[in-house]
Amino acid sequence: MSGSNFIDYVKIHCCSGKGGAGSRHFRREKYITKGGPDGGDGGRGGHVIIRGNSQMWTLLHLKHKRHIKAGHGAGGSKSTSTGAEGEDVYIQVPLGTVAKDAETGEVMFEITEDGEEQFLVKGGRGGLGNNHFKNSTNQAPRYAQPGEDYEEAWKVLELKVLADVGLVGFPNAGKSTLLSVVSAAKPEIANYPFTTLVPNLGIVAYRDHQSFVMADIPGIIEGAHEGKGLGLRFLRHIERNSVLLFLVPADSDDINKEYATLLNELKQFNPELLDKDRILAISKSDMLDDELKAEIEKDLPKVPYLFISSVAQQGLLELKDVLWKSING
Repeated sequence: MSGSNFIDYVKIHCCSGKGGAGSRHFRREKYITKGGPDGGDGGRGGHVIIRGNSQMWTLLHLKHKRHIKAGHGAGGSKSTSTGAEGEDVYIQVPLGTVAKDAETGEVMFEITEDGEEQFLVKGGRGGLGNNHFKNSTNQAPRYAQPGEDYEEAWKVLELKVLADVGLVGFPNAGKSTLLSVVSAAKPEIANYPFTTLVPNLGIVAYRDHQSFVMADIPGIIEGAHEGKGLGLRFLRHIERNSVLLFLVPADSDDINKEYATLLNELKQFNPELLDKDRILAISKSDMLDDELKAEIEKDLPKVPYLFISSVAQQGLLELKDVLWKSING
């Protein structure tokens, strides 16, 4: 997925349709000169509707389409005929898209299933025709309801990547390399920080033709929860992962401290992230012998951990086993 094509935040102006006015018509035919009221109802205005699409991965298609407007309902007519409904507008979005009110920041809903539909703004109801207002004391009402007005508002759509496993680590910890080895994903890999500028998804094949989804989240730095580095732009993607796989390289100055820093950034961003299952993988471990591993183990945090090497293909099957067990625990 090209970095320029991955858009995970858009602000759009939505306007629903106005409801059609009810009719004040009276029945008039060749041999019926003073028939009763037969005005029909107005049609409802069109809705702006969000629909989940499992084949989409970005909000790119909305980047240059900031104003979305549904159709107005038609007015009612004679013979109690109801006016046509305004045309609905459907906005296709990837799964994991969250809709918010742009002014208040209030979360409206989240799309998590293919084909799921939610109203972004509702169209106005059509007005009732004069046929509804006749009674024994008023047999010829000359009034009908106007249609309800349209609704317009600025809305924010944010995409949170849906994945079973989220890779968490500082830049250059080996996350992209691991994803490229255990899946068919081809993230950009280089020996400098922030190579990964967009989340990359990979399907990891497991035993008996099973699989799970792994997401390489762009590297976190200290202060990310305050917006430093790539900061808040990508921390939200971690919220949608079932299991968090912390990756710390074996040549780190202090593995325990690095893990604690990563954990603190997640806690400051959203304390609920600490409720997720956590697994620690010591990457680039092909440079370690058994004696060094035993020395490192003495100071590791109290979470499940493994020593792995993506380049040397060491410990990867064991890692998949641990991840699969945690996902389906």
